[in-house]
Amino acid sequence: MADFTELPDLASRLLGGSVVDANDEFFAARDNLVNTGPPTFTPQTFGAKGQVYDGWETRRRREPGSDHAVVRLGAAGVISGVVVDTSFFTGNFPPYVSVQACGLEGYPGADELAAADWISIVPRSAVHGDTANAFPVRDPRRFTHVRLTIHPDGGVARLRVHGSVVPDPRLFPDGSVDLAALEYGGRVTDCSNRFYGSPDQLIAPGLARVMGEGWETARRRDPGNDWVRVRLAAPGRVRLVELDTSHFKGNAPAAASLRGVDARSADPADERAWFELLPRVRLQPDTRHRFPLPEVRPATDVRLDVFPDGGLARLRLPGRVAPDELATLRQRWWDLLPPAQRRQVERSAAAGRSPDTPWRGPLPPAGPA
Repeated sequence: MADFTELPDLASRLLGGSVVDANDEFFAARDNLVNTGPPTFTPQTFGAKGQVYDGWETRRRREPGSDHAVVRLGAAGVISGVVVDTSFFTGNFPPYVSVQACGLEGYPGADELAAADWISIVPRSAVHGDTANAFPVRDPRRFTHVRLTIHPDGGVARLRVHGSVVPDPRLFPDGSVDLAALEYGGRVTDCSNRFYGSPDQLIAPGLARVMGEGWETARRRDPGNDWVRVRLAAPGRVRLVELDTSHFKGNAPAAASLRGVDARSADPADERAWFELLPRVRLQPDTRHRFPLPEVRPATDVRLDVFPDGGLARLRLPGRVAPDELATLRQRWWDLLPPAQRRQVERSAAAGRSPDTPWRGPLPPAGPA
């Protein structure tokens, strides 16, 4: 699989992605496209409309045209690649697909999406059945929605839209934000073990509903300990550390500690560059632990160590982005907006909600992340 699949899936329901429109879903619901888990299949399982598929499937076309589904990304960002997964669709997959993207303000409905300025990011391309078909994307702009078109009809199990989150800075105008949050651009860069659960789930939105929605390591049989590294959404000062062991009862870590590094002025490969944020503290099972921090140095990355192993549901690091870094975030967001969305922002500013340019003066009301 292509390297871009290591990046977060911006369309995933884990981040709040949703299929907001589709012209047909006769055999299987469009919502399945953004489910977080891998597709499943049970042969000879029939419903009122035929074999049950874990995916999106349209009826057989008897006239010219194609079918489409529109996904609102859970986190807007720069798309590095798309995976059109046709797992278990063998005689009923579409022979060709294409993908378009757009950037829009607010929360547009079906009519507004139909009239949007759609930009091709994957041209019409052949796909194979029962295959995770990967397509790299070269467009450097920030998008909020994607549209999958299948030519002419058929079934797709999952649509993965991998990329880098570019947060809307209007959502944290004073810089106060969860610096580790995936939805604002935090990213797991490495970890010691991911046997039972992905470390990306540590920084996912919301509370874990079950143990399987957290990060859990295998049982260690040596004297070491497990750890995970997170690149923060932006350089900033962590004010609070939340270590949530909810649902982990017989397998929570006994203790944990947190260190930081400022990669702008130090080499993360140098152990001496790392400084203590939270000393080693005891953890309880099935508990949301909160540890306020005194004034600490700014960090770009953190390392969470758990002793000796076990599972955590969530890691939260509320803090504040420095003013100069916040200005950098704002400029980057503005520079990556597609032309249509930039015009929308400018119209809002011209209507009196911002007397200055949208990225330097007071920002307009917040749109989607």
